[in-house]
Amino acid sequence: MAFVFTKENLSKIEDILKKYPEGRQASAVLPLLDLAQRQNKGWLSPETIEAVAKFLNMPEIRVYEVASFYSMYNLKPVGTYHVQVCGTTPCMLCGAEEIFKTCQDQLGISKGETTSDGMFTLSEVECLGACVNAPVIQINDDIYEDLSPESVKNILVDLKAGNQPKIGSQTGRQCSKAAVC
Repeated sequence: MAFVFTKENLSKIEDILKKYPEGRQASAVLPLLDLAQRQNKGWLSPETIEAVAKFLNMPEIRVYEVASFYSMYNLKPVGTYHVQVCGTTPCMLCGAEEIFKTCQDQLGISKGETTSDGMFTLSEVECLGACVNAPVIQINDDIYEDLSPESVKNILVDLKAGNQPKIGSQTGRQCSKAAVC
């Protein structure tokens, strides 16, 4: 089935393309892939990649190359909540392996899997840019920092119950220091 951008997203695309010089609209591939992914329930199907390619007058393979390079784009369906555990050195040194194991135990899935109810997908990603507050996870667009196995468990329990957990530092830290900025 062909993918068609919504009227709202077409308006957003029009605004995005205004930011690029004539003949350079292909440079808008990243924001258009983001819009397509959001509209397509969190992933880029072959049809969404084709639509972006046609819209930008690019070969599909070029759009696919971009989509497959960045971990922020999903080339297969993901759960309602995409749990992404940072696996870079600062997070690993601060306990990311324990955080990942807690996620696996709590969700009953391994890396790259989705729960049978389609609610959660678990991934390991590279740097989420909050190293000073490691370990860190990102769930959809929200970052959770200063994690412990218990705080991760509480976050996942809240999401399962339909509640919004506290975003950001789980210890109350503001900025990158213990005191208020």
